[in-house]
Amino acid sequence: MVPMKKTLAPFVSHSDSKGRKFMNNVSTAYDKAELLEGEAQNVNEASGLADLIAEFITKNRLPKLYADEEVASDYIYPEEYKGPKSTNDQIRTIAEIFNLDSTSALEYAKNLPKFPEGAEGWFAIPSVDALSAKYFPEITDPNEKYCAAVRLVLEKIAESRNFHNYREGQINPAHFRIQAETAEALKAITEIQKGDILIIATQLGLRHRGRSSRRVRAIFAKNEFGLNSLAMGAIALVHPERFAQLGKLDVIFAGDELSSGAAGCFGKVPGFCFYDGEIRFGASDASSFGQNDGVASAFLPQ
Repeated sequence: MVPMKKTLAPFVSHSDSKGRKFMNNVSTAYDKAELLEGEAQNVNEASGLADLIAEFITKNRLPKLYADEEVASDYIYPEEYKGPKSTNDQIRTIAEIFNLDSTSALEYAKNLPKFPEGAEGWFAIPSVDALSAKYFPEITDPNEKYCAAVRLVLEKIAESRNFHNYREGQINPAHFRIQAETAEALKAITEIQKGDILIIATQLGLRHRGRSSRRVRAIFAKNEFGLNSLAMGAIALVHPERFAQLGKLDVIFAGDELSSGAAGCFGKVPGFCFYDGEIRFGASDASSFGQNDGVASAFLPQ
């Protein structure tokens, strides 16, 4: 794995002063329990402690940054959505929709890396470079390539179901771009997966429901990054049932940024919602949050 670099500051380890304070808190709680020998054995052998600690750290590592931009939510996915389809089926569907070569992806799927904590499943998405080579080889600028790829994916959705694009005419470099950390993460993935189709570990909003995009970006796990429109659009093509029912969890793409006025202020984020029988592509402020919104994210292998 090629790690993302979110900061130049050194990481704090358990042996540093702040890390020792955390470990001391654990030791104090353990001693305070006054466990008998058999009880201690049960506690030591119980599973799930690492997950609880990781969740606690994730929740509290930046507790004050945009902490007021989240609300409790019990919104869920539509009942029709049963989770990701088999990886091979997804790869073949993406290859058929976009006329891409599935060979490398099918080979990679035979030996997937360890599944990252926090993800819901493996999802297949087309490579921007593969789409560019197939559909718009004349475009050389990376930003223009990405925008053209997003437009293509949205066109495919419009061909397959009722669809409305509230940002028609704004998916261009003046208004629209991929977020820097997401671009870096996907670059790391493409350096490992060389084919037309990439396989990424993803969650589709449930993990970060009720939170604003900028709150979510502040509390991402070290290997987590915002999902972008290209990826989520491809996932929606393969899993149309994810957007099939009113009153279920909508999804925000923290991996993209949008500027309504093309004035250099990219303060909005795009997303999908389902309303009146159609899937809709729009954008909201990065500070916006609501019970019915969930921010989608992906993960580098750990």
